[in-house]
Formats: sequence, C-alpha cells, structure tokens
Amino acid sequence: MPDVKESWFFSPELRSPFRQPGTGTLPDTLEDYLSLFDDARPEQRLGEATPSYLTSRTAAGRIADLQPDARIIAILREPASFLRSFHLQCVQNHAETETDLRKAIALEGARREGKDIPRHSPWPQELLYSDHVLYVEQLRRYHAVFPPEQVLVLIYDDFRRDNEATVRRVLRFLEVDDTYPLEVTRANPTVRVRSQRLNELLRSVYMGRGPSSRAVKAAVKVLTSRRVRRAALQATRLRLLYGSPRPPDEDLMLELRRRFKGEVVALSEYLDRDLVTLWGYDGIS
Repeated sequence: MPDVKESWFFSPELRSPFRQPGTGTLPDTLEDYLSLFDDARPEQRLGEATPSYLTSRTAAGRIADLQPDARIIAILREPASFLRSFHLQCVQNHAETETDLRKAIALEGARREGKDIPRHSPWPQELLYSDHVLYVEQLRRYHAVFPPEQVLVLIYDDFRRDNEATVRRVLRFLEVDDTYPLEVTRANPTVRVRSQRLNELLRSVYMGRGPSSRAVKAAVKVLTSRRVRRAALQATRLRLLYGSPRPPDEDLMLELRRRFKGEVVALSEYLDRDLVTLWGYDGIS
C-alpha cells in the first residue's frame, strides 16, 4: 500500500476543479501512479484505498481497463450512521462549513447547481451526501466489469464486531498468507470540531495559505523536522480543536432511515443478506 492513502487516480472527474496538475502528491499520469508502488517487492500484492472509486461512475471501468484481474473490496455501513460520521469528517477536513447535518443535506439541491460550495472543498461532489449511500448502483458498476469472485463486499458491523476475522477474510480473498500475525486496531474515532475559525486558522498555517501563514510555515519548517511538525499539529488539534461528537439527532436519524429504507431493502436482496434486520430497518415504515 503506498504512502498516499487516496490516490484518486481512477476517479479524476471527482477531483477539485481548482487543482493544478503536477502539484501536490496525487498522481496525474499512469507513470506517476505506478511510481507509488516503487517500493513493492516482486512477491507482494499491490493495492490502494480510495473511497471515491465507489461514488465515481467511471472508476470501475478505468480499473478494469488497466487491470482486469484486479480484486475489488468495498465496505458498506448503515446509511444514516455513515452520513453522520461522514459529515463530521467533512467538517474536520474543511470540505464542509455547515456543521449541522440536517442543513448540510438540505443544501444538496443548491450544490448540484454549483452553489454554496465551501471555498476549500477539494471535491464538491462529496457534499452530495445522498449519492454516497446508493450502494446497489455503486456495486453494479463493478459487477458489470469484474466477475463476482473478484469483488468482495464487507459490512462495517462485521469489521467492528470481529476485526481480526474480517481482515483474515480479506487476506484469503487476496490469496496471501492469512496466518500472518495481526495487530488488531480500532477504527478512527469520530470527533467534533470545537471551533471552525481555529480549525481554519491552523489549516491555513499548515497549508501555507496567505503571506503571513506562508512566513510562519517557512520558519517552522526551518526549525523542525516533518515528523515533529506533523506530531505537533496532531497534538494541537486533538487538544484544542476536537471533542466528542454531540449525540445524534434521533429525529433526523429516523428521517434518514425512512428515506433510505428502500436502498437497504434493495441491498439486502442484492447481497442475499438481511441487512434490514441487522441495521434496524425492520421496524421503520
């Protein structure tokens, strides 16, 4: 797996329209993309993780064209809880400025017309929250170009309930050594941004936006190593910026579950697994 966690190489249509090719760490050419795996040994499998490949309407075809033997792994989460967590992540990452999930979802119509897009949003389409939970449509795109034995669909609940067993299932799917000792890890904690203004200020310094920020960043770079800078930034964020998320708005969660029950029913039929009961949609009408 490359150091660049999300390469976005196969979903270029979802990249920021303001990004200049050749800048940053994302690969723009096939040569750039393949160079991400330069450190791999001949006997190793190569892989990467880019969630936008599910949302993209073209990524499946692009992957199949380049590597028809690719193995595809998708992990799906109950729609309402996913959207709540995803929205908090978007706020944390500065892609979203509307901190209220209900209001953010209500902005979808305007955002489809290119309006009310936060200025630092790297991927405007990611703020079309409803599109992220069209799971059956997303999976069909992959099953249309890959045989079923090359597509593994995981359910987030299984990953949380038995992390090690799920990871070993992935290893078997990839036909690598599934007996290798594993370090069981917990999922990234969901957090709430305490102050949007402070969060934006710290990010501006980190990204070097504006003359003052660039001067501060230049001075910090001279005095500290990259590892120390990243550790310090992370510590500052955890201490000052983030707190435990507020309890979910249960009325909104119920509205979302009613809205997406049809999707859950369709996914249950598509995967031949009772997600309606697992995700608590059986009592929702």
